[in-house]
Amino acid sequence: MTDSRLIVALDFPEAALALDLAERLDGLCSWFKVGLELYLAEGNAVVHELRHRGYSVFLDLKFHDIPNTVGRAVRTAADAGADMLTVHAAGGPAMLQAAAEAAASLSQPPKLLAVTVLTSMDRRQLAAIGIDREPREQVLQLADAAWSAGIRGFVASAEEVAELRGRFSSAMLVIPGIRPAGSEVGDQKRTAPPAAALAAGANYLVVGRPITQAADPVAAAQAILADMRPPAMRSRLVQ
Repeated sequence: MTDSRLIVALDFPEAALALDLAERLDGLCSWFKVGLELYLAEGNAVVHELRHRGYSVFLDLKFHDIPNTVGRAVRTAADAGADMLTVHAAGGPAMLQAAAEAAASLSQPPKLLAVTVLTSMDRRQLAAIGIDREPREQVLQLADAAWSAGIRGFVASAEEVAELRGRFSSAMLVIPGIRPAGSEVGDQKRTAPPAAALAAGANYLVVGRPITQAADPVAAAQAILADMRPPAMRSRLVQ
């Protein structure tokens, strides 16, 4: 059974591998993320092919440039078929506003998300780039700036979901760094299991390596989908 809250990250170096996994997960997942690795290898062609096959595409390129360039990039990404795309909130108010205005000018605007603090960053990583504060504080400041600029969706870690949901009740919250209990966290610093992120207020969960690098990606996706269901529903399925 398809659960539209799950976005599988197609972090592969070529389209054939990405499309093969998408086909294997057909019926379980309707959203797929195209990030830098796959996009640099295949460009818009892989976005077009995923859309042609009936899937929704999260184009995660994290635009971060001068306002004019980012505004044009948003329009180009929308023309390519992206249903959801990201800009870096650290680009500043003018850039964020340019992105929001570009999206609003389109007849079928993509869902625009401001990336706050990468889930691979903790306080030590922030301090190394001159930001002397906890990740949650930085997340909230960047989210405030993005909201003021007209962006109504955020990418953050599960650790900040509850506070973001309390502050921005109508925001779309897309949460990476999802790791089932007992799985490898890899280079991620701020992680959470699927159920915890959803309970805190996430709209979408982005999962990559726990599925794509699993010995059986289909079984891994099914297990994550089971974890996403409310406890009462899970117990009924077991009986």
